[in-house]
Amino acid sequence: MQSKDVSSFRNALPFWMSLALLPLVWAASFWGGWSFLIIVVLTWNFLIVWDLYQGTDTTNLDTNAQEKDLYWYRLVTIIWAPLQFVTIFGVLFLVTRGDFAIWEQIATFAAVGFVSGTVGINYSHELMHQKNKLERSLADALLAMVLYSHFKSEHLLVHHTYVGTPRDPVTARYNESFYRYFPRVLWQCYRSAWHAEVQRLARKNKQWFDLKNPYYRYLGLQISCIALAYAIAGIFGIFLFATQALVAVFHLELVNYVEHYGLTRRHLGHGKYEHVKPHHSWNAGHKVSNWLLINLQRHSDHHYKPNRRFPLLQTYGTLDAPQLPYGYPVMTIMALFPRLWRSRMNRRVRTWRAMYYPEITDWTPYNQASTPMPR
Repeated sequence: MQSKDVSSFRNALPFWMSLALLPLVWAASFWGGWSFLIIVVLTWNFLIVWDLYQGTDTTNLDTNAQEKDLYWYRLVTIIWAPLQFVTIFGVLFLVTRGDFAIWEQIATFAAVGFVSGTVGINYSHELMHQKNKLERSLADALLAMVLYSHFKSEHLLVHHTYVGTPRDPVTARYNESFYRYFPRVLWQCYRSAWHAEVQRLARKNKQWFDLKNPYYRYLGLQISCIALAYAIAGIFGIFLFATQALVAVFHLELVNYVEHYGLTRRHLGHGKYEHVKPHHSWNAGHKVSNWLLINLQRHSDHHYKPNRRFPLLQTYGTLDAPQLPYGYPVMTIMALFPRLWRSRMNRRVRTWRAMYYPEITDWTPYNQASTPMPR
């Protein structure tokens, strides 16, 4: 099913719903108290209910659409970075100079992290996949605001190459709880990203300390953000900024946990794996959460065609890609409760194995939880 008018602002408008979160952040910085709950609890619950009401969307835009036709879709991702920058540091100025208790300040910045993680990192993910220098620079800026700049290297050089294999730390292992996944992935992603950049430089006959190493840029941007937080509110300003970053990264990795849980690519021998297909990522066609997350839940197509812009990502049926029972808002909450998660997802993983790899009867070698990362 194809949508007829790709270039219409009306069709692109639902994907602008993320902008509605920014006034809520500013309101919380003025009101204080328990107003931060409006951003996190009420917004997320409202999204869940609306998602259930609207259901799934099977509409696919024409993948032959031209860049000029996607102007209104691209624009929201481009303007978000400066808006988020002003919001983070503007709110930091307000809450540290207003009559707020410490817990109110911390709670407000945890809510800010919810926004910079749900929207900001997600938009950086869209932007980093583009060839346009402006968009890639904006991706760097968004990641620096959450002190997670290496995610760009890890995602582009490691995750997309090795997804569904033991060499990808982001692929959640079968039966691995999120509470084991999160600390593991924080360390392994940083290490794998660094090694990937060093290897990339080596292929160009350059050393790790060459100025072409993007880690210089990553470090410079992150130090600039920390310095600005310090200039606004001293050491406590850095603490609040870091609180926002931690919550944002927590949310990112919670989503990463959901996206590939238990899925595996066939090993062909000699360190080679089958090509990435739509069935190597969990798919969710839930309409409203895809509006907020700019089609991130159409993750099966994103890994199949990584450079495809978000409005052109295709959704798949049950025969072509494994389906999540709910959208990310529900699934990420479910992931916080390991027993509940396993009760709903493990049987889906087993069904997936039987459907795509019926000839494999012993999955022990495919249990990546026991497979060490290469050094």
